[in-house]
Amino acid sequence: MLFAFLCTDKPGHLNVRMETRPVHLEHLNKLNADGSLKFAGPFLDDEGKPNGSLVVVEAADMAAARTLAEADPYYLAGLFEKVDVKPWNWTINKPAE
Repeated sequence: MLFAFLCTDKPGHLNVRMETRPVHLEHLNKLNADGSLKFAGPFLDDEGKPNGSLVVVEAADMAAARTLAEADPYYLAGLFEKVDVKPWNWTINKPAE
Protein backbone atom coordinates (compact mmCIF):
# COMPACT_ATOMS: atom_id res chain seq x y z
CA MET A 1 0.00 0.00 0.00
CA LEU A 2 1.18 3.54 -0.72
CA PHE A 3 1.41 6.26 1.93
CA ALA A 4 2.04 9.97 1.49
CA PHE A 5 3.97 11.91 4.10
CA LEU A 6 2.86 15.56 4.09
CA CYS A 7 5.49 17.34 6.13
CA THR A 8 5.40 20.99 7.19
CA ASP A 9 8.61 22.63 8.38
CA LYS A 10 8.69 24.67 11.57
CA PRO A 11 8.94 28.39 10.76
CA GLY A 12 12.51 29.68 10.85
CA HIS A 13 14.05 26.21 10.52
CA LEU A 14 15.54 26.44 7.01
CA ASN A 15 19.00 26.12 8.58
CA VAL A 16 17.99 22.76 10.14
CA ARG A 17 16.78 21.57 6.74
CA MET A 18 19.99 22.60 4.99
CA GLU A 19 22.28 21.16 7.68
CA THR A 20 20.39 17.85 7.73
CA ARG A 21 19.88 17.57 3.96
CA PRO A 22 22.87 15.27 3.20
CA VAL A 23 21.77 12.58 5.69
CA HIS A 24 18.13 13.05 4.65
CA LEU A 25 19.07 12.36 1.01
CA GLU A 26 21.16 9.37 2.10
CA HIS A 27 18.10 8.04 3.93
CA LEU A 28 15.85 8.53 0.88
CA ASN A 29 18.42 6.88 -1.38
CA LYS A 30 18.43 3.84 0.93
CA LEU A 31 14.62 3.66 0.80
CA ASN A 32 14.83 3.95 -2.97
CA ALA A 33 17.36 1.12 -3.19
CA ASP A 34 15.09 -0.99 -0.97
CA GLY A 35 12.17 -0.30 -3.32
CA SER A 36 10.11 1.49 -0.66
CA LEU A 37 10.41 5.05 -1.98
CA LYS A 38 8.14 5.97 -4.88
CA PHE A 39 8.97 9.70 -5.09
CA ALA A 40 9.85 12.66 -2.90
CA GLY A 41 10.57 16.36 -2.98
CA PRO A 42 10.24 19.63 -1.10
CA PHE A 43 7.34 22.06 -1.00
CA LEU A 44 8.43 25.61 -1.77
CA ASP A 45 7.39 28.96 -0.35
CA ASP A 46 6.68 32.08 -2.44
CA GLU A 47 10.41 32.81 -2.60
CA GLY A 48 11.23 29.31 -3.86
CA LYS A 49 12.74 28.16 -0.57
CA PRO A 50 11.85 24.72 0.80
CA ASN A 51 9.28 24.76 3.61
CA GLY A 52 8.06 21.16 3.76
CA SER A 53 8.23 17.78 2.06
CA LEU A 54 6.12 15.30 0.16
CA VAL A 55 7.35 11.71 0.38
CA VAL A 56 5.44 8.72 -0.99
CA VAL A 57 6.46 5.25 0.12
CA GLU A 58 5.18 1.72 -0.13
CA ALA A 59 4.64 0.07 3.25
CA ALA A 60 2.74 -2.92 4.63
CA ASP A 61 0.44 -0.82 6.81
CA MET A 62 0.03 2.50 8.62
CA ALA A 63 2.31 1.45 11.48
CA ALA A 64 5.13 0.59 9.08
CA ALA A 65 4.59 3.84 7.19
CA ARG A 66 4.75 5.88 10.40
CA THR A 67 7.96 4.06 11.36
CA LEU A 68 9.49 5.12 8.03
CA ALA A 69 8.31 8.71 8.47
CA GLU A 70 9.76 8.90 11.97
CA ALA A 71 13.12 7.47 10.81
CA ASP A 72 13.70 10.40 8.43
CA PRO A 73 16.66 12.51 9.58
CA TYR A 74 14.55 15.65 9.10
CA TYR A 75 12.00 14.25 11.54
CA LEU A 76 14.72 13.23 14.00
CA ALA A 77 16.32 16.70 13.78
CA GLY A 78 13.03 18.35 14.77
CA LEU A 79 12.56 20.11 11.43
CA PHE A 80 8.87 19.36 11.08
CA GLU A 81 6.04 21.20 12.76
CA LYS A 82 3.61 18.58 11.48
CA VAL A 83 3.74 15.25 9.64
CA ASP A 84 0.55 13.76 8.23
CA VAL A 85 0.79 10.15 7.05
CA LYS A 86 -2.06 9.25 4.71
CA PRO A 87 -2.89 6.17 2.65
CA TRP A 88 -2.69 7.16 -1.01
CA ASN A 89 -3.93 5.61 -4.24
CA TRP A 90 -1.84 6.40 -7.33
CA THR A 91 -4.47 6.57 -10.05
CA ILE A 92 -3.28 8.84 -12.89
CA ASN A 93 0.15 8.56 -14.58
CA LYS A 94 1.18 5.63 -12.43
CA PRO A 95 4.30 4.01 -13.90
CA ALA A 96 3.91 0.52 -15.32
CA GLU A 97 4.93 -2.14 -12.83
